[in-house]
Amino acid sequence: MVAKKQTRSSGKETSLRHVWLASLGAVVVARREIRNAALKTVNRLSRRANDVQSIARGGLISVREQVEPKVEQFSAEIEARLHPVLVKLGIAPKAAKPARKAAKKTTRRTGTATRRPVARRTGARKARA
Repeated sequence: MVAKKQTRSSGKETSLRHVWLASLGAVVVARREIRNAALKTVNRLSRRANDVQSIARGGLISVREQVEPKVEQFSAEIEARLHPVLVKLGIAPKAAKPARKAAKKTTRRTGTATRRPVARRTGARKARA
């Protein structure tokens, strides 16, 4: 009797290698999709955080504009009330200095210089020990 050759399947059957390659491909695709989803989420959260931050800054600016004049008024009122008490105690605060001008006037000197002559030492210097 003649032995028949066994032929391999033409690819219709699923082998262990096919299962391994398919699972490996699925893992790679899932990993890529997870990474893309995470990046999209981070970008979305970053944009929202920037929006919230700009809204908060705008609110703080408006609050600051309202509060600063009241704080200055309160400070001036406290100083006005404490001034007589400090005067009686003899520790009156110094008068407020006038604000300095940004540009000072320059004056040119005419004539001879008004420097005093430097006194010269006479005699020998003492040596240091």
